[in-house]
Amino acid sequence: MAGSLNKVMLIGNLGDDVKMHYFEGGGCIGRFPIATSETYVSKQTNERITNTEWHNIVVRNKGAEICEKYLSKGDKVYIEGRLKTRKWTDEKGNDRYSTEIQCNDFTFLSTKKDSENNSSAPTEQKSAPPAAPKANSEPIEEDNDDLPF
Repeated sequence: MAGSLNKVMLIGNLGDDVKMHYFEGGGCIGRFPIATSETYVSKQTNERITNTEWHNIVVRNKGAEICEKYLSKGDKVYIEGRLKTRKWTDEKGNDRYSTEIQCNDFTFLSTKKDSENNSSAPTEQKSAPPAAPKANSEPIEEDNDDLPF
């Protein structure tokens, strides 16, 4: 295989609100953590175990402004981007490293407000699903029109 690929796709929940940083030239960066979880049942103990991974997301410019406006802690989001490791020096002079997801595409899947609205509605007021249509015992005639399928 020629070349390489650096691509990340995540679906998770925001662990905090979007933190914005604005630059003199008019650009901006938004940062927020998202959590992804995996759940399985331990064969030894028959206990349900959940592992949560935290990912630091970085969004730039217009995307960052959109995220700041519409996302809040607890919202579910789809993130697509690439991994990038930054090197920085802490206050004690030690070299530190951070791995982040440089987001280039995102989709809002649900908001905390949506889930609060759904859970606060009384169950009696939720409408029942419509009844399934009755099957017709007559055969369906095929139309021989000019469609290619």
